[in-house]
Amino acid sequence: MSAVSGPVPAAPDHGTTPPPDAGTTPGVPAEAVLDLRDVHRTHGTGPAAVHALRGVSLVVRPGELVAVMGPSGSGKSTLLTLAGGLDSPTAGEVRVEGQPLHELNRRGLARLRRRRIGYIFQNLNLIGSLNAVENVALPLELDGSGVRRARRLALEALTEVGLSELGDRFPDQLSGGQQQRVAIARALVGERRLMLADEPTGALDSQTGEAVLRLLRRRVDAGAAGVLVTHEARHAAWADRVVFLRDGVTVDSTAPLVGVEALLAGSGR
Repeated sequence: MSAVSGPVPAAPDHGTTPPPDAGTTPGVPAEAVLDLRDVHRTHGTGPAAVHALRGVSLVVRPGELVAVMGPSGSGKSTLLTLAGGLDSPTAGEVRVEGQPLHELNRRGLARLRRRRIGYIFQNLNLIGSLNAVENVALPLELDGSGVRRARRLALEALTEVGLSELGDRFPDQLSGGQQQRVAIARALVGERRLMLADEPTGALDSQTGEAVLRLLRRRVDAGAAGVLVTHEARHAAWADRVVFLRDGVTVDSTAPLVGVEALLAGSGR
């Protein structure tokens, strides 16, 4: 049975402690996979400057899924682009598995993204001239994997998201929801240690969307670290904690189902 079929629990059952296979020792904090240190991001200068992030610090460790919530324009997507090395902070530091991203050149950043970071964007960024299998396999091939191995892993990832029979279809032959699942499979393929998801269920029906969150949760429970941007409190329930962003500033909640609506209403400040 496909991983995206069957009943989906209304409330996921998971703890906040990384599982034994996450590479942690009981009582010893795991090394951060993602570490944002007093990060600022300002666009423009002078009176027209826009302060997208204002001193954000965030640590995400193996086996931990963090949900990021907040109104439009609060800095959620900016946080993800900085976390994945697609943009650079105006001030502060971003580290992935202990590596300061500002020390990497463009080639080093590209290599890090191919090998260690899985992205699920609102803009799917699928290549129209490649079919579903080829789109999913592309990061592996760019990183030197043989075509046969890359195709096998791509098919496994497509099976995880319920598209095993559509691997030969091109993006314009797929529905919006199917295209989004191809993008999710591309993010899951390979040995990704950091999963970054920006509203990954936006084009999916509720059952398939929650099943995709189950896949993300499973990857995190196996030892990855995850950051999920979402507007839905029920989706944040899959996370270990919530970071609420407002005007580029964070408010933490270690109990995502307690007080999330209050934070969204602005009463948690």
